[in-house]
Amino acid sequence: MIDRQKQLFSAIVELYTKTAVPVGSQALLEHYDFGVSSATLRNDMASLEEAGYLYQPHVSAGRIPTDLGYRMYVEEMMGDTDLSREDQRRLQKELLMMKAKNTRLSRSTAKLLSAFSGNLAVSGMVGKDELYDFGMREMIEKPEFQEIDELCRLVETLDTLDEKLDGIMLTLKDGETRIFIGNENPITGIDNCSMIVAPYQTDEGRGMLAIIGPKRMDYAKNKSLIEYMRKFLGTSMGVMIIFIPQVW
Repeated sequence: MIDRQKQLFSAIVELYTKTAVPVGSQALLEHYDFGVSSATLRNDMASLEEAGYLYQPHVSAGRIPTDLGYRMYVEEMMGDTDLSREDQRRLQKELLMMKAKNTRLSRSTAKLLSAFSGNLAVSGMVGKDELYDFGMREMIEKPEFQEIDELCRLVETLDTLDEKLDGIMLTLKDGETRIFIGNENPITGIDNCSMIVAPYQTDEGRGMLAIIGPKRMDYAKNKSLIEYMRKFLGTSMGVMIIFIPQVW
C-alpha cells in the first residue's frame, strides 16, 4: 500500500467514525486535500476494496472499512495516544468526588465511563455477581441499532454478559489491552461490534475494563480512556465495559 492510500484509508476511517455514512470520493475531497483528482481517489478506493480493506454496502454508496481494514488501522496507523489533558482533569475530578462521597465504585465508574465515551458502560467485579450498566439509551440511538433485529440481539447478549466475562478474563494477561474487532469478538451475538478490554489487579481481586461498540468507534480515544482508568483504579475493585455498535 502506497503512502497516499494509507492517508486515504485513515481519512475514510476518520470520516466514517464521525458520520456513520459510507464515504465517497466527493466527501473526501471536501474534507481533505490529497492533491489528486476524484478519479484517482476512486481508483485508490477500488484498490483498497480489492485488497479487502474496504467494503461497499450498496452499489451507489461510498465505502466503509472491513474488519481487516480496521485491524490494519489499529495495528499500523492508529499509534498510541494519551488521553487529552482536559479529559484527564475531568476524570480525576469526578473520580476524586466519587471516592470522597464513598459511593459504590463499580456503579459510579460505569456511569462516568458512559458519559465520557458516549456508549454503553458496564462495571462490576468478575465472579462476584456485581454488574452495573449505563448508556443503553445512547446505544439504541446509534444508527447501527435502528433495526429491531440488531437491537434485540444486543439486548439479549447483554442480559447474559456476566456469564461470559470469566472466559474473556482467562485469555487476558495483567497489564494487557486487547482490541477485538467484529468477528474476533469473543462474545457471541455482538460480532457486529468491536471491544477493547484491559484487566487489572486490585487488592480485592482481578478487575476488567472494556469498551464495546460500533466498529466505527474512536479506537484511539477509547483505548487511552481505558488505560487511564486502569491506572487510576488499579488499587480499587472493578470490572468496566463500554459498548459501541458497527455500521454497515
